[in-house]
Amino acid sequence: MSQLKRILYVEDEPDIRAVAQVALEVVGGFELRFCSSGYEALEAVGAFGPDLILLDVMMPGMDGPSTLEALRREGHAVPVIFVTAKAQPAEVEAYRALGALDVIRKPFDAMLLAAEVRAAWEQGGE
Repeated sequence: MSQLKRILYVEDEPDIRAVAQVALEVVGGFELRFCSSGYEALEAVGAFGPDLILLDVMMPGMDGPSTLEALRREGHAVPVIFVTAKAQPAEVEAYRALGALDVIRKPFDAMLLAAEVRAAWEQGGE
């Protein structure tokens, strides 16, 4: 598996985007691109060329699972980690069954987010 550098984060909440930007760019050293909707992510993924997509589950219009399905339908095999407050064991298993590498729970700890992302990435590469 290649090195993790570029992350596309699909999140509709501006406050969460702001915290994630500090967590992933400043603390984690990643190159980050935000999209505020699944539709925007479908447009951006080809040009940005992310190594990983962080995908909010609950979004208006097109939710995270629908966005993942659309990405796969369009031939994008980029690994995905869902970021959600809906993280009961059965929900986590359902997200993994859709093809997600892992699930990161909201609210996340900004100081630990980059490490959680790296750990999921490395685990997915085994």
